[in-house]
Amino acid sequence: MSLVGAGPGDPELLTLKAYKRLQQADVILYDRLVSTEIRQLIAPQAEQFYVGKARSFHSVPQNEINEALVGWAHKGKRVVRLKGGDPFIFGRGGEELETLLDAAINVEVVPGITAASGCSAYAGIPLTHRDHAQSVRFVTGHLKSADAELDWDSLSRPGQTLVFYMGLGSIDFIRQSLINHGMPEEMPLALIEQGTTRRQRVYIGSLSAPPTALTDGIVQPPTLLIVGSVVSLHGRLDWFSPATGLATGFEPGEASLPLRKPPES
Repeated sequence: MSLVGAGPGDPELLTLKAYKRLQQADVILYDRLVSTEIRQLIAPQAEQFYVGKARSFHSVPQNEINEALVGWAHKGKRVVRLKGGDPFIFGRGGEELETLLDAAINVEVVPGITAASGCSAYAGIPLTHRDHAQSVRFVTGHLKSADAELDWDSLSRPGQTLVFYMGLGSIDFIRQSLINHGMPEEMPLALIEQGTTRRQRVYIGSLSAPPTALTDGIVQPPTLLIVGSVVSLHGRLDWFSPATGLATGFEPGEASLPLRKPPES
């Protein structure tokens, strides 16, 4: 049993170990943000099941995913749980690993390039830089209310880069919270939509003046939010041309095989 990170989309960012597991698998349960080009690397004998999640919608509840992983593994199948990015960075990999170990299943974790490093690199935004940021923080953007328990005082301090995953729906709350806790209003921010793919778009603004594409409702998930002075380097370091990308990107509502439980003995 393998928990495998697929990276942010570009199939050439897949690790060699991840590729080997895709070639060896009998059953693969994959998430929404696994590009078509990566799925094309899966061996033809493997059964593939979609268990993706989008904001406010989960195609399959997490407990059913856990049960299916355990069930297929107990059938003696070589199972891969394929996740966009890295399994242990906002990917529920820790929860699934706990379930599998509790069920006495042999399991390994194959790390992947997480969206923060992949998308920022392809946008020409270094997450750390001696003149700008001496640390970087990955933060969940799934903030359900103003009572979200984030340390905004700490997040608003200088000398760091903030990367918010899944933050598009909470961006106004994030911006205002940072300003309210002392971050300069002119602090630059970047929205990276479908990073590392042909659909990559990078929108630049600031805490007080977000990109017009955001206010016009053009930006769509999956989008990563980066806040920090490193964003100011984008104009000079932007090296990637989306037209040359190897991944077509992610289509909403793409038809996929639904999950089914392993057959009874």
